[in-house]
Amino acid sequence: MNNDITTIAFDADDTLWINEPYFQETEKEFCALLKDYLPQQAVSKELFTIEMQNLPLYGYGVKGFMLCMIETISRVSNGKASLELVNKTIELGHELLQKPIELLDGVLHTLESLNGKYRLVIATKGDLLDQERKLKKSGLESYFHHIEIMSDKKVSDYEKLLKHLDCRSENFLMLGNSIQSDILPVLEMGGTAAHIPYHVTWAHEQHSQQLKHENFFELKKIDEVLEFLGC
Repeated sequence: MNNDITTIAFDADDTLWINEPYFQETEKEFCALLKDYLPQQAVSKELFTIEMQNLPLYGYGVKGFMLCMIETISRVSNGKASLELVNKTIELGHELLQKPIELLDGVLHTLESLNGKYRLVIATKGDLLDQERKLKKSGLESYFHHIEIMSDKKVSDYEKLLKHLDCRSENFLMLGNSIQSDILPVLEMGGTAAHIPYHVTWAHEQHSQQLKHENFFELKKIDEVLEFLGC
């Protein structure tokens, strides 16, 4: 049992509910729209390049993804694609914004078990309106003391969050599916972090190196954190 932890933060997408499979499904449909210009793999590669170029401008989320898909249309067609293709892409984005919220196994049990014993927080990246919508539809909002929708997850972003919560790093535990975003920055600032792998991970969030740290542990399922905490 870790007696120092007082505040537990959860990533949202692919930690509390399904997200990345919906993006990949949309991307596959988008690439099929451009089959007359390039093979699917080539369109996907071009889209990812544009996403990385625009990340500092758009941040994370569906709206930025939509803009990058539209830019990809222009680039692979040399500006000659029809407006119909753009309209179909916007429709794909709208459908993505209205996907159902499906909680991952063990989430509800975990939150119910921790509720009242720890201060629970959501710390997630993405578009403000979209993440607020997903949280509301999830039915989980009442479990959380604070919701932080972050433009990025660097050390400085977590430090800002902890300052707002008046929480010391040694009292902070972060749970998430991304080593890059949810684990490494938290460990760097002196917090504790638990990685819960998800079977699908966006290429930008992938991390292949083995991680060893005294404040790091890995879970197969989210509810395994209850044993770590002695709940």
